[in-house]
Amino acid sequence: MDSDSHRYVVTVSLLALVVAGALYGCTGAGRQVADNDIRMHPLTTGLRGEPCCVLAKGGARQIALVRAAVGLVSRSRIEVEGQRYVGDCSGFVRGVYAAQQVDVYDGLGELDGGNGVGRIYTHVVEHGRIHYGPIVYPGDLIFFHSTWDFNRDGLHNDPLTHVGIVETVEPDGTVIFVSWVSAGVERYRMNLRQPGVHKTAEGRVLNDYIRRKGFSDPESTRYLGGQLFAAFGTLVR
Repeated sequence: MDSDSHRYVVTVSLLALVVAGALYGCTGAGRQVADNDIRMHPLTTGLRGEPCCVLAKGGARQIALVRAAVGLVSRSRIEVEGQRYVGDCSGFVRGVYAAQQVDVYDGLGELDGGNGVGRIYTHVVEHGRIHYGPIVYPGDLIFFHSTWDFNRDGLHNDPLTHVGIVETVEPDGTVIFVSWVSAGVERYRMNLRQPGVHKTAEGRVLNDYIRRKGFSDPESTRYLGGQLFAAFGTLVR
């Protein structure tokens, strides 16, 4: 199977999973589903040997998305143009994109279990483009797997648990993205060229920790942004 076919199969499979009801977000909102309904899909490090990432020149709407996202950094309440949004990663993304008249929850109706990262991913599949670089656009969505143990089975098998918005890319390929984690909106870093490295010898951060360590975590648990990366999504051009 060639890489394009592989990406298509993975995307369709994950879309089917989301539509089936496994919709959840970074705060754990959403109904509990049976263990065998949660499956990991091989999206992580789906760059097929291409070094990532390089920032493309953004259009006016993409730059506006970045400005809106950065404008919320250090805030613990998500309010955009007078509208209040839920304080989690999905609410953050929804608020930023709403400023560009894009409803990232649109398209699936009122599904049982609430709205979250899975709904946003599905919206991108239907109305935009899921991709893995190497070209990344300002304002792109960035998705992650297994940033927390959603199904509470102690395993590293929870797809699409976190989402952020790309701000820029540093010369070494480190992606700087903005997201809500824990108590508010902050900047985070992810480097797919060195996904297992937190800091360089000089102390420069390549990958932030976006999953909390737990006493009962198995040895194989991953914590860094580059290790938990799922895909990018482009909605606005």
